[in-house]
Amino acid sequence: MLVRRVVGHVKAVDDVSFAISRGETLGLVGESGCGKTTIGRSIVHLVRPTAGTVTFDGIELTGLGRRRFRRLYRRIQMIYQDSQAAMNPRMSVGDIIAEPLEIHGIGSRRSRRQQVRELLATVRLGARAADVHPHELSGGQRQRVGIARALALKPDLIVCDEPVSALDVSIQAQIINLLKDLQANLGLTYLFIAHDLAVVHHIADRILVVFLGKVMEVAPSEALAQRPLHPYTRVLLSAIPVPDPTLEAKAPAGTRRLLGGDLPSAADPPCGCRFSGRCPTAERVMDEHGIDCADVDPELREIEPDHWVACHIHAECRPR
Repeated sequence: MLVRRVVGHVKAVDDVSFAISRGETLGLVGESGCGKTTIGRSIVHLVRPTAGTVTFDGIELTGLGRRRFRRLYRRIQMIYQDSQAAMNPRMSVGDIIAEPLEIHGIGSRRSRRQQVRELLATVRLGARAADVHPHELSGGQRQRVGIARALALKPDLIVCDEPVSALDVSIQAQIINLLKDLQANLGLTYLFIAHDLAVVHHIADRILVVFLGKVMEVAPSEALAQRPLHPYTRVLLSAIPVPDPTLEAKAPAGTRRLLGGDLPSAADPPCGCRFSGRCPTAERVMDEHGIDCADVDPELREIEPDHWVACHIHAECRPR
């Protein structure tokens, strides 16, 4: 006999709050397992949040039934990290792109074929791609098909879940530029999820940094790159590789920040700051402010205009 019992709970996302303006790209950054994908899937209803709310254009999504959400879902789409796993291998590319139109009863079969051709042209694929199957395409081409499928219902918001992490660097640049062009031409809004801060900086207007389900820092992209305030953000920035080995060799000692300590368990996180066990400034906070970071959770504060950070080292700072 098997006895099931609850031995604990893991909070994949804990008290994460943010807003995205129409036409904006919000970058969501953090290492693997920090809750980025859970946030994105909660928005598109693939994961039901156990608490909190998700509001889209004034409508609370968490309280909607399946039928009402299905009508609204046309305005919210998702681009997945693993483009091959997200497509039915037995369907042609044309059928994959046309499937959302068919499900929502949009157009006739003939008009849907025309829309598929137009969508393929929009993502810079030839019309012949409609007749092939996903395994016959390269990774970059499959991701373009995923983008075309997301565009089929003419959404307002697209959740991009690490759409370039599985691609070569040169192909990454092509997909990023395509997404930026589509946003400019179609007025799209993006939540762009990634673990690579360099990629996010290239496309995002604002960046939200998450560690183990908690928000560490939120700031405009340029402000975050030039003046990161949270120790974890500084670590992420220092990990960005320098393409010129000569310049990297000339970088001052200590530029690359290495973390000590162990990654905390999501099943048993610290009572205070999630980053406290690996933070290089935790001792300084204790000396200067008398605060034990492991016991006291820092409040997310606006330290500079539109620049928010959750760190006790900035506890006495206020917006200018």
